[in-house]
Amino acid sequence: MHIVDGVLSMPVLLGSAALALAGVGFGLRALDASSIPRAGLLTAAFFSVSLIHIPLGPTSAHLLLSGLMGILLGWAVFPAICVGLLLQALFFGYGGLTVLGANTLNLALPALLVGLAARMVLARLRPGLSSWLLVALGALVGAGAFAGSALLVAGSLAASGEGLWAAARLALIAQLPVALIEAVVTAAALRLLWTVRPELLARSARAC
Repeated sequence: MHIVDGVLSMPVLLGSAALALAGVGFGLRALDASSIPRAGLLTAAFFSVSLIHIPLGPTSAHLLLSGLMGILLGWAVFPAICVGLLLQALFFGYGGLTVLGANTLNLALPALLVGLAARMVLARLRPGLSSWLLVALGALVGAGAFAGSALLVAGSLAASGEGLWAAARLALIAQLPVALIEAVVTAAALRLLWTVRPELLARSARAC
């Protein structure tokens, strides 16, 4: 879902970079000593899964894990994703430096919004009802964050000129099968976390 260098218009690049910078600033303020290892682990997971991709013109299709990151990191999802994208651009030429702000915003903003909503739901879950609700919640979180990012990517392309409208439609439609996989992976991960490390989700729920 990364957009490559040299595609987006200057207004889109500057506007998204400013918003991404604000998000990274808020995220850095939200990080503390106890959450840095978790942020590092999730950044590594994001780096790995999103590096395996299928090119789609000026963008690509791949898993994100951004919904899960949004739940566990909150605002810190912005610097976590930004670092992952920066390393991919520097070491693999994947994405790019001029579009770092746009890619960060497109991936992190839906993750943050969906993650904060999921935290409020987690805070109200009762243990006896949690199993299937967690699976459903995980699927919604995964698909929701992924779909939000797909919409923002398509919007960034469409806003950069009429010549990119076809690429924007392709970027949106081709992501649908990947969104289903993202939903399954996030649901399984959330269910596993609830089983083996419930304190992580409880801590995230209290932070909403």
